[in-house]
Amino acid sequence: MSDMTQTAPLRPESAVAESFMMLWRDKFAFVSALFLLLVTAAALFGPALLPDGAMTMNLRGRNAPPFEWERGWVYLLGADNLGRAVLARLVIASRYTLMIAVSAVLISLVAGTVLGLLAGYCRGRVETVIVRGADILMSFPSLLLALIVLFVLSPSVSNVVIVLAISRLAVYLRTCRAEVMEIRERQFVTAARALGASHARMIFIHILPNVIPTLMTLATLEFSAVMLSESSLSFLGLGVQAPAVTWGLMVAEGRGYLASAWWLSFWPGVAISLTAISANLLANWVRTATDPAQRWRLEWRAK
Repeated sequence: MSDMTQTAPLRPESAVAESFMMLWRDKFAFVSALFLLLVTAAALFGPALLPDGAMTMNLRGRNAPPFEWERGWVYLLGADNLGRAVLARLVIASRYTLMIAVSAVLISLVAGTVLGLLAGYCRGRVETVIVRGADILMSFPSLLLALIVLFVLSPSVSNVVIVLAISRLAVYLRTCRAEVMEIRERQFVTAARALGASHARMIFIHILPNVIPTLMTLATLEFSAVMLSESSLSFLGLGVQAPAVTWGLMVAEGRGYLASAWWLSFWPGVAISLTAISANLLANWVRTATDPAQRWRLEWRAK
């Protein structure tokens, strides 16, 4: 009887448990994941729990300072220049901020992946046209391009999403193309080609699954960049317009009261910073967990 033992493949519940243990061992990533879950829950369920809290005005409570418990828990973080609860507006603004960031990331991820697969797998004129288009797009600073387009178009939610998606598309395209060009030369792809595999099977079965981990890590990092870009556009007055509200718009509305009511810009600024930091820390964990050359570090710490 052989002493060699074969390791059985992990069942789905075992894989989830192992991933959770690796996340638990990385305290920074675990806290980041919890914070992002909290923000997501606030974006999904907060508007239903606070339907009028962000729009109800109380001129007698204008610029009320934070931590005055007699006003109620909704006014825990203070009130703005129209007497609206800052905490309620933060919760409502999280929906618009996350919706814009996630939508822009998904659009640019899908479009950039498709174009990157074509540019990396196909050679000749198709690759040249796609790569030159990406070079032209990357020659303009993303924020400047967004400012120009939104200055011409109306600064609505849909236009902000489209502009941010287009400005970040080249990042996914170039990354996916580089990955595909390296993977298509590996031995298992060469063997599949020799066995007569179709182009569609080569791309979607053999190449794309090996590209997805890198792209997902990049998408997590780009989420922070897109959210900061949206906040910058709203701060400059070319992002989402009232009555819709985002964290960046809240910072812009409070900049005129920094000397007398610092909390108007401080709390949305803290929300933007913590969300961006959490996304970056979680992206670093995802990159390590999905990289076979680095995964052993988390597995060793999880034992």
